[in-house]
Amino acid sequence: MIKLDIINEVVNRTGVTKTKAELAVETVFEAMKKALSKGDRIELRGFGVFNVKPRKTGIGRNPRTGQEVSIPPGKAVRFKPGKELQAL
Repeated sequence: MIKLDIINEVVNRTGVTKTKAELAVETVFEAMKKALSKGDRIELRGFGVFNVKPRKTGIGRNPRTGQEVSIPPGKAVRFKPGKELQAL
């Protein structure tokens, strides 16, 4: 399923125009991105939880030269499905 499928589903269920449905879906996704970029937790009851967790630093290896490369710490978005979604 892609974003266009979600927009079409909103149009079919609500009867609003495709332009308004696209704006609504984009607004939800932008709000989620903004919250995650601030480090907030997003909890959608019955669906799951999105949160940002820090990644550790590490040592990688350049496959061409075999030289060790330091990997800086970062952040990763994690999703934990809710009970209803796990039951599928």
